Amino acid sequence: MARDEHTLKAFLEAEAYQGPSLIIAYSHCIAHGINMSTAMQNQKAAVDSGQWLLYRFNPDRIKQGENPLQLDSRTPKLPLEQYMYLENRFKMLTKSNQETAQQLLKEAQADVKTRCQMYQYLAARNY
Repeated sequence: MARDEHTLKAFLEAEAYQGPSLIIAYSHCIAHGINMSTAMQNQKAAVDSGQWLLYRFNPDRIKQGENPLQLDSRTPKLPLEQYMYLENRFKMLTKSNQETAQQLLKEAQADVKTRCQMYQYLAARNY
């Protein structure tokens, strides 16, 4: 995970919750076509670009009148392209079909914006 404090909070909340808990974590892989010695930078770029959002959902917060969704990600500060093209799995399309790669990147960037706005809206709701 890109932020140690988020990781710790997620595990502590999951452990404290009286019921099943689920932690979804991004795990880099050599098959992504990255330099494994800089893999943590890739994870940070995934979060900083908004491709991977950090959030926690704790149903117990509803009992205190609080929103169960806590968005720990900030507004993306890195263009998606800077994250995606760190990985060969995304870079390969630019070599075989530049036009399609540009269109897909444009659509993916729009998706990041829409998804981030949706999560910000949901996390700001009052309970």
